Amino acid sequence: MDNKVVYSRLNKVFRDVFDDDSISVTPKTTANDIEDWDSLEHITLINAVEREFGMKFKMGEISSMKNVGEMAAIVAERAKK
Repeated sequence: MDNKVVYSRLNKVFRDVFDDDSISVTPKTTANDIEDWDSLEHITLINAVEREFGMKFKMGEISSMKNVGEMAAIVAERAKK
């Protein structure tokens, strides 16, 4: 899946989860960049991303993601399979 498509869809998910149309994620976006992104919202976000892309993250992937770029890389890799 093309990175542009991945980020476009991730933007939609982030905007929906955090109810903020001004969000525009980049590869370097982290929880520190989005006001309401706490541990509880992280679970909601992961579930929403999984639904959007029809995939499941592994627990190790979830705990090791440091930014949106790492999330997008996993999504793009899974889309190839």
